Amino acid sequence: MTPAHRVEVVLSEDGKLLLDHLPFRAGQAVEVIVLPVVPSTAAGQPLRGSVLRYDRPTEPIAEADWDALR
Repeated sequence: MTPAHRVEVVLSEDGKLLLDHLPFRAGQAVEVIVLPVVPSTAAGQPLRGSVLRYDRPTEPIAEADWDALR
């Protein structure tokens, strides 16, 4: 069994997709699932890359707000 083959292409025409140079033989049955590419910021990590700098990164945050420390 040939492993899955991933190809990312940009459509040149509405509703039309052309795939070339696939690693399958003529007559071989394949399954095609087409999904839109989702930018990485919208794919479960919306804050990735948003931190510009850390001020005092090793100090506790809002330590005075914790009831257990009072």
